Amino acid sequence: MRLQLSLSLLALSGFAAPAMTGCKKSAPAEDSIALLLPESQTARYEAADRPFFEAKFKALCPNVAIIYSNANQVAAAQQQQAEAAIARGVKVLVFDPVDGDAAGAAAKAAKAKGIPVISYDRLIKGGAAPDYYVSFDNERIGKQQATALLEKLAQAGVANPKITMINGSPTDNNATLFKQGAHSVLDGKVTIVKEDAAANWKPEEAQQLMEQFIAAVGPTGFDGAYQANDGTAGGAIAAMKAAGIDPKTKPTVGQDAEVAAIQRILAGEQYATIYKQIQPEAEKTAELACALVKKEKPAEINSKVNNGTVDVPAVLLQAVAVTADGGGSTKSVADTVAKDKFYGPDTVAKICAGYEAACTAAKIK
Repeated sequence: MRLQLSLSLLALSGFAAPAMTGCKKSAPAEDSIALLLPESQTARYEAADRPFFEAKFKALCPNVAIIYSNANQVAAAQQQQAEAAIARGVKVLVFDPVDGDAAGAAAKAAKAKGIPVISYDRLIKGGAAPDYYVSFDNERIGKQQATALLEKLAQAGVANPKITMINGSPTDNNATLFKQGAHSVLDGKVTIVKEDAAANWKPEEAQQLMEQFIAAVGPTGFDGAYQANDGTAGGAIAAMKAAGIDPKTKPTVGQDAEVAAIQRILAGEQYATIYKQIQPEAEKTAELACALVKKEKPAEINSKVNNGTVDVPAVLLQAVAVTADGGGSTKSVADTVAKDKFYGPDTVAKICAGYEAACTAAKIK
């Protein structure tokens, strides 16, 4: 009797009964998922992750709303955002944590309510057991950064190279993996004269640290610089310039293939970056989130990653080291970022504005 009444009410209100598979054709307004991103300091999250995820998810689950929040690198704020999404009864929590350990509490709260959790880009830890993890092979990325730096120093004929290292935020599990990967390549092959971490991934933090490094070891006390990402690379390079050091003489590596970094690479100020194809990462996560809404078995799970509590089923993508012209373990800007139109249809215009001659030399068109 209750079932018949419910179906009658649905019919009267204009909602069709959902099919056994697929998203509801006319989902109730409260049907939603949550997308929680960690910060806007790194350009990728607002410029790439969010729009790519939202476009794909809306194409697959058009009648399911997306509740979006950005924590601006404040773990407590993200906890509140997660709690609000859980209280609202979202169908899936897509969670890129500011602090992987702190995020464990929210992930456990979601699971207690029967809400599946996708750990996006960064791994959720803190005793939680997220349902899935979608990211890149982050330890390998650290290895790629270090390998590119070593190749450049060898090419320059630097014997017994000395480098500085500025790692990413200690609360970001990815930063820990980048660091581990880099050290596995660098240790025993270089002398690390100074090493520290940018607590919040901010360029100004890296600039201050590099200023301190230069004051301690002098302009000739290092031969190259490892930076966890492109924002911190920009900060370190600014410090070099302020100290009268030509950054072209101090090979610097970063990560994320930001427009400003690609321009620095074309100008010779930054040697390499890591190109992570954000669109496939975001879209695979959207596909996974929609499958969970539909209660379908997800496809393309290709790995498992232990978060200290469980082996989390994972989709791990591969990244590419990029330099101006390619060579060695790297590929060129022309064959990667430009060819893939990473910044949209006007990618070349964005890269080459003010760098026309460098783009011509790098065969970017």
